[in-house]
Amino acid sequence: MITKLSHATLYVLDQARALEFYTHKLGFEVRTDFPLEGGFRWLTVGPPNQPEIELILYEARAFGGMMDAATVGHLRAVLEQGLMGGGVFETDDCQRTYADLCAKGVEFIQPPQERPYGVEALFKDGCGNWFSLTQHQ
Repeated sequence: MITKLSHATLYVLDQARALEFYTHKLGFEVRTDFPLEGGFRWLTVGPPNQPEIELILYEARAFGGMMDAATVGHLRAVLEQGLMGGGVFETDDCQRTYADLCAKGVEFIQPPQERPYGVEALFKDGCGNWFSLTQHQ
């Protein structure tokens, strides 16, 4: 029986840039950071108040047969356009979090707007992903 989701992958163009964004702008913690064979770096982060989830910052490049060069090229092309939807981050105050993140230089593609499910803003991580920042009603 599956009991929980512990890790989710975010493909990124550059792990160092992603690490900077997720830790310094979003305030996430580094959960794991160590090198493996062949230049692979296992790097995970997560929100301080949610220790049970680790977001894998997986650099889009060929490692040990996981993806061939053509697939990596396609994935990087999508990331370079900033089109990879990464998910939804919840907040208790979308307007306040939006202002805080803007002050830290986070790029928003949509300011907070009323939606049937709450207040939502959309932002980019600078590494190819966009996210919803949502305050549920």
